[in-house]
Amino acid sequence: MKLEKLLANLTICEHTPQLDAEIKDICFDSRKCTPGSLFVAVDGNLSDGHKYIAKAVENGAVAVVYQNPDYDGKIEVPAVRVVDSRSALALMASTFYDNPSTKLTLVGVTGTNGKTTTATLLYELFTQLGYHCGLLSTIVNYIGRKQYPADHTTPDPLELNGLLAEMVDSGCQYCFMEVSSHSIDQERIAGLNFAGGIFSNITHDHLDYHKTFDNYLRCKKKFFDNLPAGAFALVNIDDRNGSVMVQNTAARVYTYSCGSMADFRCRIMDQTMEGMLLKMDDTQLWTMFIGAHNAHNLLAVYGTAMLLGADKDEVLTIMSKLRAVNGRLEYLRGGNNVTAVVDYAHTPDALENVLKTLRETAKGEYLICVFGCGGDRDKTKRPEMGAIAGKYADRVVVTSDNPRHEDPLAIMADIKAGMDTKTRAKSVFIADRREAIRSAIMFAPEGGVVLVAGKGHEDYLIIGDEKLHFDDKEVIAEIFDELKH
Repeated sequence: MKLEKLLANLTICEHTPQLDAEIKDICFDSRKCTPGSLFVAVDGNLSDGHKYIAKAVENGAVAVVYQNPDYDGKIEVPAVRVVDSRSALALMASTFYDNPSTKLTLVGVTGTNGKTTTATLLYELFTQLGYHCGLLSTIVNYIGRKQYPADHTTPDPLELNGLLAEMVDSGCQYCFMEVSSHSIDQERIAGLNFAGGIFSNITHDHLDYHKTFDNYLRCKKKFFDNLPAGAFALVNIDDRNGSVMVQNTAARVYTYSCGSMADFRCRIMDQTMEGMLLKMDDTQLWTMFIGAHNAHNLLAVYGTAMLLGADKDEVLTIMSKLRAVNGRLEYLRGGNNVTAVVDYAHTPDALENVLKTLRETAKGEYLICVFGCGGDRDKTKRPEMGAIAGKYADRVVVTSDNPRHEDPLAIMADIKAGMDTKTRAKSVFIADRREAIRSAIMFAPEGGVVLVAGKGHEDYLIIGDEKLHFDDKEVIAEIFDELKH
């Protein structure tokens, strides 16, 4: 593709005379440049791409797009300075792949909790409705039923548009994707044509990156601010910030609620450890999910399906057969009638939702909570999660969860700081996650429930720069098996 065509949608500040270079591919990592590449210098979180312009050209880049007006290095190939190289990268990626998001129905799900469940259930629902669908999620990406690994909640713009182009080529009619706050802030989704956006909720998370809750809120809101007039915005008004999200959107606004008047409504009629009976608008259905947070997730799925024109009876029939997403309230049963529950809950709100749900559905059974907090991440949520665990659990086992470059003992001390005297008395602190899980299962009386929170679908522990295999479900199954003998 000619460089001139790639630049068509950009705000250009200045450029060299010749813009007719033939571009073979686009790179923002100079090490991946080869003869025919266009190099985009992005000022990233860890390094500034402007430092690697010369290296990119040495590796074969035939043109450079950059942002910094103070860059004074010599560029020996056609060069273009833009207002924002992050958004330029995304816009050019979309152009390079022939604007794939305009050729299918793309729906984005954003919020602190529930993104993975909502997007995945929409993918499963529409697949079972007979459509060829794509999924972009934290756990895995799908094109049809073909799996692709997911390294980030939302991929970089090149990978993202490449996956969307593959979906179009394979005949996908819909794509459901998680939209993270990082991807909004870093302009990874710039240039995408969303047919709809869903807001689940917003609670305490990612403040290590956004610094303040207001910044985090504004970032999520930006997604809805940028939705086109023809799109829909479906927001959870049980979250007090639901209405804030759509204050400035051009999209058609719809609401959903489990407690107030809204366009789509749901009420929990009954629930056990096996599932819950919901009244969805005026129809009752049994689902294999539990908890108010999952009632909201299912309602978002239902509302989206209605907005996309699906048949109500068919949708509700399929929804009654959908199962939990990997690592979200997954159950394993061991000896002595002990139930272990694995969940990805790693924020204060998510942990409270899961513990409250288990407290309600376990009908008075002894409840143990195993959890930790990630290193090199938001420290302010650690004491809050310690307090929440103590509020709902009969016993708390604090352990390690991706400590990265922090001392696990220091992380656990931060968690302990949020516990009152009563909670500390019923808590133990075991840095070794396997031993922590084993201890919790050993503590559990007959019929007890053990929640192992924080990692869910993840099958690794990050210690320093090393990624070690560790799967909570595998470990629990092994411990249950050992205890049989």
